[in-house]
Amino acid sequence: MASLLPFRDINVHASPSHYSFASPSTPSAPALVIERPSGDIRLNDGNLVGSQRVSSIAGILGILKLKLDKYVIVITKAQPMGRLKGHMVYKVIATEFLPMRERPLRDPDEDAYYNMVKSLLTAGPMYFSYSLDITNSFQRQAQADLSAPMWKRADDRFFWNRFIQTDLIDFGMGYGIKAGHGRTQSGVDPYILPVMFGMMRITNTKIKNTPMTFTLITRRSRFRAGTRYFSRGIDDEGHVSNFNETEQVTILNDNSEGLGGFGGLENGRVVKDGAEVQVMSYIQTRGSVPVYWAEVNNLHYTPTLQVRGTDTALPAARKHFDEQISLYGDNYLVNLVNQKGRERRVKEAYEDMVKSLVSAPTEAQHGDQVTSEKLHVVEPTQKQTKFDRLHYIYFDFHNETKGLKWHRALILLERLEKGLLQGGYFRAVDMPGDTGRLEVRYNQSAVVRTNCMDCLDRTNVVQTMLGRWTFTRQLIDAGILRQGESADDDPDFAHLFRNVWADNADVVSKSYSGTGALKTDFTRTGERTRAGMLQDLNNSITRYVRNNFLDGPRQDGFDVFLGAYDPSSHIGGSLLFADRRPAFIQAVPYMLAASFFLVFIATITRQLPDATIWPLRIFTVFWFVVGLWSWRFIYQNGMLYVNWPKLNTPRYAVEGCQECLGHVGQDVLVGPLVSRHERGASVARLGHLEEGAKKRIQ
Repeated sequence: MASLLPFRDINVHASPSHYSFASPSTPSAPALVIERPSGDIRLNDGNLVGSQRVSSIAGILGILKLKLDKYVIVITKAQPMGRLKGHMVYKVIATEFLPMRERPLRDPDEDAYYNMVKSLLTAGPMYFSYSLDITNSFQRQAQADLSAPMWKRADDRFFWNRFIQTDLIDFGMGYGIKAGHGRTQSGVDPYILPVMFGMMRITNTKIKNTPMTFTLITRRSRFRAGTRYFSRGIDDEGHVSNFNETEQVTILNDNSEGLGGFGGLENGRVVKDGAEVQVMSYIQTRGSVPVYWAEVNNLHYTPTLQVRGTDTALPAARKHFDEQISLYGDNYLVNLVNQKGRERRVKEAYEDMVKSLVSAPTEAQHGDQVTSEKLHVVEPTQKQTKFDRLHYIYFDFHNETKGLKWHRALILLERLEKGLLQGGYFRAVDMPGDTGRLEVRYNQSAVVRTNCMDCLDRTNVVQTMLGRWTFTRQLIDAGILRQGESADDDPDFAHLFRNVWADNADVVSKSYSGTGALKTDFTRTGERTRAGMLQDLNNSITRYVRNNFLDGPRQDGFDVFLGAYDPSSHIGGSLLFADRRPAFIQAVPYMLAASFFLVFIATITRQLPDATIWPLRIFTVFWFVVGLWSWRFIYQNGMLYVNWPKLNTPRYAVEGCQECLGHVGQDVLVGPLVSRHERGASVARLGHLEEGAKKRIQ
């Protein structure tokens, strides 16, 4: 019988005709053989002739097909992060691409695909365990069938490498030709390693001399994954952008300390001083507002907001909340966007959506001297449909907490307290015997789904507050704290708690926006510092630069790795990533840089006593005017200078760039320069990006 858990050690053998993977600690298991250059998969019993051992790896991340070649992506280095109930959890540190072709073909597009995926894997925080399914919460693990291989138990949303494991999974399920015409191949199961993308922090600590393991896990969904401005709202399948599940886990009487190599305990019945091991976990979610909306980059600091009618998004929202209610129970939808200004349209669209979903909705609005709408609640009056388990709560976060009055967020906590008490949290103890199973005492039956515009900075503050409140309640229920006491009464743990949640904020923010979260100095220290303000300024500037000029290739990397775009579908002779804008459009930024440089040189140049001044002044004024004109041209036609995704370019980007080119073509000064460009080629850079198979799993 094949192992149900992934192999902890794998040796790689290579030859011109194949790659072979085998576990030295399980010599009876068949070797996985991938033929070169076809990529066909088979299992082999016994030794293979003609191959040499190349290295030992921590696991196989998957098989990815680019434009001209397939690559086996392997994990070459993994860092132990700590133990959860005796199960070691690892972070992916380094990966390597093993090409199918012995002599790789050189192609600019192939190199671009390769580099963007490599960059994604280098920057992305990915975690795995050989014996614990970290894609699932402890509550879902307690309900799982432990007789199934780990990859079959994994949560499809958080199985980050699911797409690039398709070849191995299809082979194991009997879909491949080599699999024997429909016969399953369970021998491949131990080679399939589920990997999670997100944040993992495991800390051994104590409160009132009670040892515990405090863990924070954030799992990022692989559906509709992407970057801040290129992935907003909901798609037709009901998946929302930047969806993350955060699980705060407390394990009492856990003695599974220390780090080790790839080995570790198979399960976690670890008991100290006769006290039973208790597991308590609390889940929160975050995700983009589930309507069709977008923020269109145009080089302005504040992008243009587009919001479509809620009627068009209603079927998608039904799919989204149907899944959320099935998974988590009652959903408390906390909306933190501004009630005034540009964000108001998003707020109103969300409220209209909820009122369309629930039966006979009732509304209650609460105001004060600061704002007329500090809280806005939409609740169903009847329990007729599944969607009547939605509870909408709007909180005017910016107005209420203005001036660093973070304690005002407790107003929201007071409104949520009844739902938090009813929804509860997951609590279980180890079952007798060395089985690894949990005896469930009670389950969490509701979840708080929080969002702001980005689901980052404001959302982080609220989730931290809810996590702290729930943790204190858990310790009171466990008899560690008395009623009226708080976990914050222990200064060491309070410091640990703040920093873990601040680290979580930074990881989630960096994955989506490219920088750490804002205001984390207050989260870490409880005070707003000058250094923190300077860091926020730096993060804001960096976000602007990344979101406008660097996020296009990053979004393309997500799309290729997660299967939203198939590179092999575009095998034409044209260079996919070539810039086909008119030459003049491409030249304007260089004119701007040259003019500023020349003005700077003219300003610092010393004049001879008898030299004529006016030629230098004319030179300086001329280039100063050129620089101002170039800056104005770029700012007015910003959509032409945003680094858009080139694989699945948003339709609004294509239409906006075509509109900008039309305006430029009508300009008296530069119109003739642009019109001389080959007709149709100016938009080819964007138009052909709509081509190709867009195998959307987002």
